Amino acid sequence: MLMKKFSLLILLAASFCVVTAQRTKHPAKKSSADTALFKPIIKFGTASYYAKKFDGRQTASGEIFSSSKYTAACNVLPLNTWVRVTNIRNQKSVIVKINDRMHPKNKRLIDIARVAAKDLGFTGRGLTRVKVEALRDYHPDIANR
Repeated sequence: MLMKKFSLLILLAASFCVVTAQRTKHPAKKSSADTALFKPIIKFGTASYYAKKFDGRQTASGEIFSSSKYTAACNVLPLNTWVRVTNIRNQKSVIVKINDRMHPKNKRLIDIARVAAKDLGFTGRGLTRVKVEALRDYHPDIANR
């Protein structure tokens, strides 16, 4: 009789463990909602650079534009987003901060400061095809040390 009770107790404990294990999620596994937050944002399009007349003007973020700072205007990415812009023609890349917007009818993907355009090697052309990647964890203070 004692053996039957002991067997029943073990059977109940084992079934409880199985049911509990099925209901709890493994902490190391990420749900699809978690991974959706970390999908990289990559866009392809045409880049241009700011005209000199915009120097000293206020941008959409409130900063004053300077053609010697690594900044950009973009209508599809949020303000204050750091992005890597890669010239598809020569594979040169720069990191810029989105701090302005372009005219709504402008079909270009991004408009970058002259210093960034010079680094990408397209100031002679005026326009180039680029790949723009949003950088999730970029901190310029740490990166420039």
